[in-house]
Amino acid sequence: MQQSAVPELAHTHTRPIHWVATATAVAGVIALSSVVQPGSATAAQPAPGTEAESAPAAAVAPPGTAGVAFPLSCGPVKALVVKKATGDLDGDGIPETVAVVHCDAPMGTPPDGVYVLTRGRNGGAARVVATLVDPKDRVTVTEFALHEGAVSATLLGYSSSDVPSCCPDLKTPAKWRWNGSAFLRSTGTVAHSV
Repeated sequence: MQQSAVPELAHTHTRPIHWVATATAVAGVIALSSVVQPGSATAAQPAPGTEAESAPAAAVAPPGTAGVAFPLSCGPVKALVVKKATGDLDGDGIPETVAVVHCDAPMGTPPDGVYVLTRGRNGGAARVVATLVDPKDRVTVTEFALHEGAVSATLLGYSSSDVPSCCPDLKTPAKWRWNGSAFLRSTGTVAHSV
């Protein structure tokens, strides 16, 4: 038998350290491939002379209620936002905020107002664009929600001016939906006594 002209190399014999090094390298490749992912592929290419659509813009935050001048006369006390909900009421993809607001009176039950807020032009400060319930109507809003583009609430009110402000005697469900030019109010059933 003829001897090889090349001396034996140390790496031709496997040892446990070689298996540990190989396993570590494979684990590193697998870990790196789980972090770095290729972009999604599409089968269709844009037609010549057109540009591919860009990714959708980041979600727009709904308008906040801080600093909004609500059309509510509170005298020396502040207007207090007691409930709010957000959602896209007019179908334009930009969320609005609906706020239930009343004066922060030290006693009694002040009437509620329900206002729709939207962002100002070019992302400016929020502003009131609609009044769903005017505080002059002397109602308290309960069971307030925004679902599938509609605002719903239960309104507690008074059958006459003789009923004390502490004790509303009418309960009316109401729902508002945008019709393209205004919010239309509908009631589920006729008001009934509390």
